[in-house]
Order: sequence, then C-alpha cells, then structure tokens
Amino acid sequence: MDQRMGLRDRKKERTRETIAATAIRLFLDKGFDRVSITEIAEAAEISRRTLFAYFATKEDLVLHRFADHESEAARTVRARPAGQPPLEALRVAAVDALTHRDANTGLCDDPEVMAFFRMILDTESLAARLTRYLARGIDALAQALREADVDPLAARLVAAQVIVVQGELAGMNQEALAGGESADDRYPEAVRAAERAFSLLRDGLGRPPQEQPAAGR
Repeated sequence: MDQRMGLRDRKKERTRETIAATAIRLFLDKGFDRVSITEIAEAAEISRRTLFAYFATKEDLVLHRFADHESEAARTVRARPAGQPPLEALRVAAVDALTHRDANTGLCDDPEVMAFFRMILDTESLAARLTRYLARGIDALAQALREADVDPLAARLVAAQVIVVQGELAGMNQEALAGGESADDRYPEAVRAAERAFSLLRDGLGRPPQEQPAAGR
C-alpha cells in the first residue's frame, strides 16, 4: 500500500481489498454465478450500497486485480534505461516476471491462483470483461511507445501484439500447470517461449520458423 496515502485513503483501500478478498473466496468456493451481491455484502459486513461504491459490477470484484497491471507494460517502457529499445525492455521484464513466478505470467502453481485463472476462463462474463482491461493495456502501451518516438501506426500495432502475446504465453503456462507440471518444471520452457515470442515480435514473421534465429541471438 502506498505510504503516501492519507489515513482516510488507506482505510478505503483496506475496505476495498477486504470486499474483493471476501468475494473471491466465495466465488472460488461456490462458483461465480452461484454467489449473489447480497451474499458478498453480508459476508463482508457491509451494505450493498457500500459494495457498489467500490465496485460497479460483480465482475469487477474479480478483475480489479488486472486493473492494477493494465499499465504495467507502459511503465516498463517509460522506466527503461537510456538507449534500451522498448521491445527489449519488455522482453527483459517478461523473463524477470517468470523468474519471480509472477501470477500474471501464468507461471504460478499456487492452488488458489490456478483456481482464480480457471474461474475467469470458465466464466463467460468474466472472460468477456477481461478484454476491456486488455484494451486499456494496449492503449497505455501505445501511448508510451509514441512517447518513445515510435510512429503512431507502429506504436498501436506493436502494443496490440505485445499485450496479446503476453496473454497467450500466460495461457500456455497455466495450461501446462493444469496438466500437472510444476511451475519449476515449466520454467525453462516458459522462458524459451517468451524469448521466442519476443524474437518473433522483433524480427517479424517473414521467414519460416525453421529459418528464424535462435532465441536470445
């Protein structure tokens, strides 16, 4: 929690986190569609009105976690060392996130995290709403790339490709873990896939796969 926040803001943030944690616990236990807003409010010991003051929709109770990360790629580009290409900064960040088993990479075999991702994928309304968060991530990254003197068309296309690639890599990792692999066992392949993906983003798809340079070259 940001230490610069005032007491009132910290209290609001704690309340927000308590509501969300309560909701997610109920969703994972009973299923997203089987839990009502009233039940969540009662479990969190708040009114429905208070709940809606923090979360506009039931889906937001789950997906607010992604909102905290939707500008992460843009922040990576803005914070990169002088002279480092934006795509290289994103590659380094992606591999580092895998090393730390960041949940957003899909390479986290904590049972609750895996159940959380499975719930999103298996719930149509959650999966559909997730696309809005991804769209905002694309907008934020495109803006950061334009600030890095990338022309607007290229900035938009690269941003869209990066965000989609990150999502696909996370999905592949979660699928492997759901199939029985541990995060540690999956890690070398996850890194290889990330390196390969960013190599393709950097060099394009003009050559057949067998002619593409090895990852990291």
